[in-house]
Amino acid sequence: QVQLVESGGGLVQAGGSLRLSCAASGRTLNTMRVGWFRQAPGKEREFVAAIGWRWPRVVTDYADSVKDRFTISRDNAKNTVYLQMNTLKPEDTGVYYCGGQVDGTYNYWGQGTQVTVSS
Repeated sequence: QVQLVESGGGLVQAGGSLRLSCAASGRTLNTMRVGWFRQAPGKEREFVAAIGWRWPRVVTDYADSVKDRFTISRDNAKNTVYLQMNTLKPEDTGVYYCGGQVDGTYNYWGQGTQVTVSS
């Protein structure tokens, strides 16, 4: 059984930084494309960033709203994907989820971690 567990959320002032972690068990993360999504109150879940393989390279993708501020990375030894978030803005507030994608579908989700950015 695959489990994803997010951590690292919290309250931070605008301009600050946080690093989120997505730790996996039951499957190695480098066999999946792993994405970060977020959901603000009253809004739909939206894509933030993803990391995967396009042989022979690791490929990352970002939403336009977070490019140049967020960085997604993976530590295969720890079976963990990270989301480094810099220059945070109040509009980055939301619950952040990591998801594991296999065969084009996000089959696995974590429980989410709250990020709150105060102005």
